[in-house]
Amino acid sequence: MAQNRLNKLELTWIGKYDEDKKPLEPRILIENPEYSYGEVETAVLPNGKPWNGNMLIHGDNLLALKSLEQDYAGCVKCIYIDPPYNTGSAFEHYDDGVEHSIWLSLMRDRLMILHTLLSKDGSMWISLDDTEQAYCKVLCDEIFGRNNFVANVIWQKKHTRANDARWFSDNHDFVIVYAKDKQNWKPNLLPRPTDESKGYTNVDNDPRGVWASGPCHVKTPNPKDIYPITTPSGRVVMPPVGTSWRFSESRMAELIADNRIYFGPNGNNVPRYKRFLTDVKGGFVPLTIWLREEVGDNQEAKAEVKGYNPDDIFATPKPERLLERVLTLGSNPGDIVLDSFLGSGTAAAVAHKMGRRWIGVELGDHAYTHCALRMKKVIEGEQGGISKAQNWKGGGGFKFYELAPSLLNHDKHGNLIINKEYNADMLAAAMAKYQGFTYSPDTDLYWKQGHSSEHDYIFTTTQLITAEMLDTIHDQLGEDESLLICCTKFQPECRNKFSNITIKKIPKVLLDTCEFDHDDYSLNIISVPDIGDEEWEDIEQEEENLSPKEPSLFD
Repeated sequence: MAQNRLNKLELTWIGKYDEDKKPLEPRILIENPEYSYGEVETAVLPNGKPWNGNMLIHGDNLLALKSLEQDYAGCVKCIYIDPPYNTGSAFEHYDDGVEHSIWLSLMRDRLMILHTLLSKDGSMWISLDDTEQAYCKVLCDEIFGRNNFVANVIWQKKHTRANDARWFSDNHDFVIVYAKDKQNWKPNLLPRPTDESKGYTNVDNDPRGVWASGPCHVKTPNPKDIYPITTPSGRVVMPPVGTSWRFSESRMAELIADNRIYFGPNGNNVPRYKRFLTDVKGGFVPLTIWLREEVGDNQEAKAEVKGYNPDDIFATPKPERLLERVLTLGSNPGDIVLDSFLGSGTAAAVAHKMGRRWIGVELGDHAYTHCALRMKKVIEGEQGGISKAQNWKGGGGFKFYELAPSLLNHDKHGNLIINKEYNADMLAAAMAKYQGFTYSPDTDLYWKQGHSSEHDYIFTTTQLITAEMLDTIHDQLGEDESLLICCTKFQPECRNKFSNITIKKIPKVLLDTCEFDHDDYSLNIISVPDIGDEEWEDIEQEEENLSPKEPSLFD
């Protein structure tokens, strides 16, 4: 494997390939009804699995993404993330001051799962500043494929000049855009302004409606398109010197016959091409520079956050208009939008107001103090941010989830055992996820707790599986059905008794499959302590007192 890596161009760093790293544990999600709010709308995903409504998940985002992978792979249309910028500012809500290699490992692990979650026609949008955007671009080239890079958008995050800056006043951030498959993805057009007919007139009362005119010549001449045109008044005109007509002679004749060439009110002017408003695209192709007047800035974002939590303003929020631009270009109503660094909840709020389905993941306590609170106010119809522009009146809902604890944890002897916090339903749901089944208990047959197809089922229990119990289950199984039983103990005669019933013992079947009893994959970096002036003086004094015979580091 190491030899194969030498044969490709890639960004490398310490810890990128950890051969001893175990797979992540696919945790289940447990609803916390205390923070769920509103009326959720359920549906069926493109893969046939259930959509149980908008999701706000509190927990480590790497574990949360792993928990989503099985059910939502290939189902998310638009992913926006605003990860820690690794600036060293160490602001309150994130570990934001991480050595490059650790930051890259953090991002790589998450980007790989996010790539899996994206639909074939989906797109990924990443907010970053200069500190890591270049590294992240190369990393995304590796994960998404360089040919799926779309754009590196410049966002004007502030308009004031920082005259105390040592080198340059930092006034912009980036939004890196990738498509899952660039050949299957195209951004939506930006809507035209309300007064879209500005600049259009209909001076000749053309029945096709208002139009604007443009020149009929081009600056790069084509000799075959240099020919005389006779105006309706009889005047003969040629293209300006150094140019040629925009159209061939035969095409020009067709346009004149179709009244798409205008020669002025008296029919004596230089010809101009008529562009009807009805022929123009329904919107604008996006630029790669987004000004604060169009999409807001940091100041606007903080004002929005202050509107619902004035006592604890999130340090680095994004304005709702910025996310409105992203979701306008990258999604349509009903699509699933995901933000795994939800922060103050902007992406979820905007997605909700724009009629998108959404999944948000946040590790910190502001999942409660910011995200859940903000979404409650959105559902109640708050009028901040983009509400008026979207004619938002409130409605909808979401479910609030916690990550379940690890299924296995260590006892006092260091052995992995089933976590005592798991009840029977949690255990059944977890085992279904581990074994690749969809947890969906049958109302009639207790042993049909989940399915992987129409004919394959799973049953998890801590009870002793007896031969008599197995006979009863087998009688209830259809001829073309199979069953996987996961249990803590079973009678020896049950082993291989029926060809369509497989028995696995837990926790033995789980050992060495993934990393258990590990709850925190965030970056809790220990900062180097500041050394005061007095301490520096003590250090310098000790250096001066060193014996001349004492070797230094470089001797």
